[in-house]
Amino acid sequence: MPFDWSYFFSLFSVADFWLASLTVIELSALAWFIGMVLGFGLATAKLSTSRWVRLPATVYVWFFRSVPLLVLVVFVYNLPQLFPSSGGVLSVPFYSGLIALVVTEAAYMAEIHRGGLLSVAKGQREAGRALGIGVLGLQRLIVIPQAFRISLPTLINEYITVVKLTSLISVISLTELLTVGQRLYAQNFLVMETLAAVGVYYVLIVTLFGWALQHLERRLDLSLRKPTSLDTAEERALREGLPTIKATASRANISGAAPALQLRGVHKRYGTHAVLNGIDLSVRAGEVVSIIGPSGSGKTSLIRTLNGLERIDEGEIVLFGESYINASDKPNNARVRQGVRRIGMVFQSFNLFPHRTVLDNVTLAPRYHGQPKASTDAYALGLLDKVGLLAHAYKYPHQLSGGQQQRVAIARAMAMQPDILLFDEPTSALDPELVGDVLNVIAALAKEGMTLLIVTHEMDFALQISDRVVFMEHGNIQLAATPASIRQAPGAQRVRRFMGLEREESAVVAAQ
Repeated sequence: MPFDWSYFFSLFSVADFWLASLTVIELSALAWFIGMVLGFGLATAKLSTSRWVRLPATVYVWFFRSVPLLVLVVFVYNLPQLFPSSGGVLSVPFYSGLIALVVTEAAYMAEIHRGGLLSVAKGQREAGRALGIGVLGLQRLIVIPQAFRISLPTLINEYITVVKLTSLISVISLTELLTVGQRLYAQNFLVMETLAAVGVYYVLIVTLFGWALQHLERRLDLSLRKPTSLDTAEERALREGLPTIKATASRANISGAAPALQLRGVHKRYGTHAVLNGIDLSVRAGEVVSIIGPSGSGKTSLIRTLNGLERIDEGEIVLFGESYINASDKPNNARVRQGVRRIGMVFQSFNLFPHRTVLDNVTLAPRYHGQPKASTDAYALGLLDKVGLLAHAYKYPHQLSGGQQQRVAIARAMAMQPDILLFDEPTSALDPELVGDVLNVIAALAKEGMTLLIVTHEMDFALQISDRVVFMEHGNIQLAATPASIRQAPGAQRVRRFMGLEREESAVVAAQ
C-alpha cells in the first residue's frame, strides 16, 4: 500500500494536533521546571553531611529511578481508589501525568544537579566564607549560578527526554499527540502516515524549545564573551572622582593596646595526624609577619585557622583582645562570622568567582553585607585603580593573566576594609615574570601600615618586607625573629640554611 502523502500533509492543518501540541508543551515545560527545582533540593540533601538528611534523598532517587514511568502513571491515576479525597485532582489525566513525570524527573534531575554541585571547586565556597558570606548566600550568589551553568547542557537534554516521555501519558487517555494520532488511524487505518505526522510534531517541539534553551546556554557561556578593556580616555574619565584608597591600620603599636591577633596553645589534627602542636603567637597591629618553613610544616593550616576555614582542636584565637575562635565553637558560629569580616584572605589559587566580572568580584561581599551600591562601586573601582587594574574592571577572571587575577583577589579582600590581611602563598601559582607585580602590591600595603600575615616561599621578599619572620617545622614554631636576627643570631642556623643564606655567605667568602 503506497504512502499517502496528501493525507500526511493534511494532518498539519488538523486543529486537534495543534491543541495536543500545546498540551505536550505545557506538560513537558511544567514537569521539567518543577522537577529541576525539586531535583536541586534532593541533590543538596544527598550532599548533606547529616545522614538523616542524606539517606531519605538517596532512597528517593534510587527508588524513583528504578520504577518505570508507565507503571507510575497508571498508579498515580488510580490512587483515588485508595484515597478518594484525591479524586478531584488525580482523576484529571493532565494532573496525574504531571505528578508522575515530576516525581520521576526530580530523581533524574537530582543526579544532574549533584554533578554540577560537585564540579564547583571547593575554593569557591572557601572564598565566600572568607568574605563572611553565610550558607544561603554562598548557595545563591556563588554555588548555584556556577552549578547551573555546568549542568545546563544535560538539563537541556533532559527536557528533550521529557517531551518524548509525555507520549506515555496517552495510557490514561490524556489528549496529547499520540492519543490524537491513535484516534485518527483507528478510523482510517493509515497508521504510517499518521505516526509520521506525530513524529514531525514532536521534532518541531523539540527543535523549537531545544534551540531556545541552547540560546540560553550560549548567553551564559562566559568563554564566548569578548574582553572589554577600557581605553585610555574611558579609564581617565572613570578615575575622576574615585576615592583615594589607603590602609587604615597604623603601624604605631600603642602602648598597652591589645595585639591584633593572639594564638594560645592552638592544636590542629587531621585524624591522628597532628599538623599544629600548641602554637603560641602574637601579632601586633600594623606588623608584617612572614611565615616560612618546609612543605608539610603546618603553615597553610595555621593561616586557615585564623579565618575559620579550619576548626581548631584545642586552644584559642583572640582578635584585638576579644575571644574570636575556640575549639568548642560550632560551625558558622555568629562570633566567628563577625570576626571573619575583619580579616581578609588572599588564596594561593586566586579563587575568584568566574561567573562575575572583576568589579562584581570586588563588590560582592560589601553589597551582601548591606553597603550601598553607589559607594561600594566607587570604592571597588578605587581599589582596582590602586592595584593597576582599573581598565579591566568589566572583564571576567578568565580573561586576565595569573598575576592580574591575584591582584584582583587582593582588591576583593581589601573591599571589606579588613583590619588584617592573610596571604597563603600568593605567588606560588604564578609564572616567575608575574610575581613582581603581586609582590609590589603587597609591599605597598605593608608600607601603608596594614597588618599582614604572609605564608611564602619568596625568601628575599620575606626578609625585605617583614617585621618578623616565623619559621615552622613539624607543626611547631621553631623561631620567630626579625630579619636582622635571622641573619646574625647563632641559634638561627637552621633557618638560614633553609632560606639559603649560608650558601650566599659562603659564596661571598669564596669570592673574596
